[in-house]
Amino acid sequence: MTSVDDIKARVTAVLPGIRQDLEELVRIESVSADPARAGDVRRSAEAVADLLRAAAFKTVEIVSIDGGAPAVIAHKAGPAGAPTVLLYAHHDVQPENDHHDWHSPPFVPTERDGRLYARGAADDKAGIAAHLGAVRAYGDDLPASVTVFIEGEEEVGSATLPALLREHRGKLDADVIVIADSTNAAVGVPALTTSLRGLVRVDVEVRTLTHGVHSGGWGGLLPDALITLCRLVASLHDDRGNVAVEGLRHGRTADIEGAAELLRAGSSAAEGVEWIGDGSAVDRLWAKPALSVTGIDAPRVDGASNTLVPTARARISLRIAPGDTPDNAVACLTAHLNAHVPWGAHLDLTVVDTGKATQLDPSGPAYDAARAAFKEAWDGIEPVTMGVGGSIPFVAEFREAFPGATVLITGVEDPDSRAHGANESLHLGEFARVVLAEALLLHHLGSPQPPTESPEHRTI
Repeated sequence: MTSVDDIKARVTAVLPGIRQDLEELVRIESVSADPARAGDVRRSAEAVADLLRAAAFKTVEIVSIDGGAPAVIAHKAGPAGAPTVLLYAHHDVQPENDHHDWHSPPFVPTERDGRLYARGAADDKAGIAAHLGAVRAYGDDLPASVTVFIEGEEEVGSATLPALLREHRGKLDADVIVIADSTNAAVGVPALTTSLRGLVRVDVEVRTLTHGVHSGGWGGLLPDALITLCRLVASLHDDRGNVAVEGLRHGRTADIEGAAELLRAGSSAAEGVEWIGDGSAVDRLWAKPALSVTGIDAPRVDGASNTLVPTARARISLRIAPGDTPDNAVACLTAHLNAHVPWGAHLDLTVVDTGKATQLDPSGPAYDAARAAFKEAWDGIEPVTMGVGGSIPFVAEFREAFPGATVLITGVEDPDSRAHGANESLHLGEFARVVLAEALLLHHLGSPQPPTESPEHRTI
């Protein structure tokens, strides 16, 4: 019978090659939001498929549907009667934006102080590498059957994922689904994510004039669109920073000693900036709605003339609490904006996209196996059960497509990873533990008697 020490030795042996594979993957500029780099997204899928073939997966195919980006599906059988584990990650990445904000070129993997810097190094090509490492450690002696599903459009909303799941349901059906696209609580503190907020994004345009006019000739009588938009946006929060949109649902989560300090350490708040809202830090981040403006269309300051601006537009991003629905959130936000647009301005609202919130039950044999694997990989540190303020809408798609499967959301990132931002990075020491934890998880899931859960588990 394979021992934990044997699995650790196998993982240690494959890590250098996995690191090299990860670096080659992040060199590919698979930015799914950029049509000009669609060829790179395709090349990324082909590179993932080649790696899976090299790992002796018996079936490997690149699939797409309805014009969506290419995904990769592969399968490797374990012992007869063993459970099937579906390993998910995505190979597309966020745009790198201004290269001047990066300390090293965004698509050139660069190690500094134990971290690997590059776009996609953490989100989510590290997830692909972790899956490869766990499988490669076993060679042709997998303890469970493994299906790998690597999506190619997660960063642009997974528009064709439901159709892909329907089209390939038979190939993707599994007992346990491992989604390696979240974060650990901190370096040295493993975590299982069990709640995620949902997402609603809308574009709001206000019009006050049919055309621009001289600010001296008409200022004081006519409202310009930018002032109007600012007043409308300001109505979305109360003076303490709580979301002021009526009808949105709020949740609660247990307050954890030290959580505020842990979250503050991982944030990018400038010195002296206060946190907004009421309630515990974890409530505000994981169980309550949050609202931000992520973009504004308006004249540039440089070169601006003394003209009343006739139209202005903003993108509003609303994170909704677990237990709320996108339909309810859209209705509440629409009603609020229509009720608060000032001075009779014309308002046009367009829904950009939506995503469902998720709440998982962290109990059962698969969670017992995961906790045991994490504790072993982190040298006795108990994993925490935590929420995440962000959204992974496709989790709901998997739960609906495979209602009998247990979904585990695991972390390849940490609070310093800066996913989606400049200088994204992966903590290499934690990555080694992630690969080991997944290899141990496969071992425990394939065992006739998986480990039992400890009487209590930590929650944040």
